Amino acid sequence: MPAYHLATDGADIVYDVQNQPVSDGVRPLLMIGQPMDASGFSALAPLFPEQTVVTYDPRGIGRSTRSDGSTENRPEVQAGDVHAVIEALGAGPVDLFASSGGAVTALALVAAYPDDVVTLVAHEPPVISALPDAAAAARACDAMTEVYLSRGWGYGMAAFIAMTSWVGEFTEEFFGLPVAEPGQFGLPAEDDGRRDDPLLSERSRPVIDYVPDVAALNAARTRVVVGVGEETGDTFTARTARGVAAQLGSGVVMFPSHHGGFLGEGSGYAGQPEAFARRLAASLQAGG
Repeated sequence: MPAYHLATDGADIVYDVQNQPVSDGVRPLLMIGQPMDASGFSALAPLFPEQTVVTYDPRGIGRSTRSDGSTENRPEVQAGDVHAVIEALGAGPVDLFASSGGAVTALALVAAYPDDVVTLVAHEPPVISALPDAAAAARACDAMTEVYLSRGWGYGMAAFIAMTSWVGEFTEEFFGLPVAEPGQFGLPAEDDGRRDDPLLSERSRPVIDYVPDVAALNAARTRVVVGVGEETGDTFTARTARGVAAQLGSGVVMFPSHHGGFLGEGSGYAGQPEAFARRLAASLQAGG
């Protein structure tokens, strides 16, 4: 699988071209996540054998390095990197499947570069501003980060799982819960001293704080499909996804499994990648 290096403003971006080579007249399918790198699509990408599938590592994550002097993961900056990848491919506008924080980057991409994407499938973008309880959700995220900064990765991840598993709006009942113990999720309690985790630290706070430019998204040529996992229920990312869809004046498309429904058995959070791929293909084909 060829890997390519692309110099952008303040970063060296590594991206992969899989299944089929890039060719004129054949629309590539990009798959992006955040803070997940390209390896997260190892089960999904091969399920599109007749398509040119492109994956990448966001700046500062995985194989992509950064020299911009920042540690923040900002959707607008990452959107510029994805735009540069699309230009480097030289195949015209692409289809884009974007997961979680990658879906937020994708919303920023379409708003800034309205001719880059034909169909965007944005799966569970965690956009706090789309929630009716946005202030409480921000408080819940602050509390999770504080646990990580004060007690380390195991406690931080347990707090993250507890927060993202909470059903419905964040109420005082949620804030009255004791700090989740790592052991209940099979996580280590020992503190390794690091505080740079891209998911749990403040580095990715700009992702969930991003406010989509609804007017620009609706004016773009891109058809935007917002996806929600069937098992995600009424938890945080399902609610944010529905909120984004409502802002765009559309409903959501239900996808098999959970927030990581496209992940394979070796991921530790396995979904249903084959069923997920079928739903994704149908969502893309509906756009022509």
